[in-house]
Amino acid sequence: MTRKHDAIFDDVLSGLDAPSAPRATPDHDAGSARFLKRSTTISERLAGEIEEKTLRWIDPARCRMWTRHNREYALLTEDNCRDLIDGIRAQGRQEFPAIVRPVDDTDYDYEVICGARRHFAVSWLRAHNYTQFRYLIETRTLTDEEAFRLADIENRDREDISDYERAIDYADAVARYYGGKQKAMAERLEVSQPWLSRYLQLAKLPDVVIAAFANVREIRERNARELKPLLGDPETCDAVLDAAASLARQQQAARDGQGAYVDAAAVMRRLTRAGRPSRPEVPVDRAVFGTPGIAVQTRGRKVTVSFDDGLTRDQLEAAFAHYLQSRFDG
Repeated sequence: MTRKHDAIFDDVLSGLDAPSAPRATPDHDAGSARFLKRSTTISERLAGEIEEKTLRWIDPARCRMWTRHNREYALLTEDNCRDLIDGIRAQGRQEFPAIVRPVDDTDYDYEVICGARRHFAVSWLRAHNYTQFRYLIETRTLTDEEAFRLADIENRDREDISDYERAIDYADAVARYYGGKQKAMAERLEVSQPWLSRYLQLAKLPDVVIAAFANVREIRERNARELKPLLGDPETCDAVLDAAASLARQQQAARDGQGAYVDAAAVMRRLTRAGRPSRPEVPVDRAVFGTPGIAVQTRGRKVTVSFDDGLTRDQLEAAFAHYLQSRFDG
């Protein structure tokens, strides 16, 4: 091998992770071993066994989020990205590259397809006296539909993307890329149609129901399944929407510093309770106690006694004595 040939091979194979070369033996000098290593790498590359990727370390400020990214960047905070921030700081760098694509924009060079949390974490570190950190990216040329599927594959099983965020992303995609055909979309994503349909149903929840929750991250796919029959029934729909509007006002007041938030479980209890058909009135016998403020209800073999909280001990004792006498001695 001449120095010229060596230089050509070095240029072609720069950056490739080539397999280890055979250990030099008396029959193999350093030059022949190097040639064998490079020849093997070229053969694997031509055979499609090695895929060359170009990774770059950049300033995250040169990246914008893809407008159809399936993660709501505004919801990312130091707290919900703390594990990633600490991991990057401990490792001294970002370990896995974000997937980006070039953009024609004077303010940005790339838009992020996958890697919003990594972008936030590196940006946060740089803004808090760790300016040595840079954002690791892999650049690809992707159509919007390809970008959507890539982002979905990477994030589908991640718990830090809420059901509602995913549902909104799917609802936009089925109309934008698949002509409104759920079957075509399910086939491209390699998921079942019923599974996809449940998320698309979640995206259809009325805005007032969404506002009833303190945070969209709390909304689950199962919530839409529970509310669907109530919202689909004209006799219960208005009651559920009224309860949702009341909850939405309460959540907004909490955001304004007035009162506490209502958690997701309590929201669902109030919404489903509002949509339940009212039960028939159970006859109430107020006379058996002989005392105002006390009532007894009989349903089958079950007797329920209720009384006003303001009654005194003497009044309750007298009322129960009257009831027991009338029940067993009358």
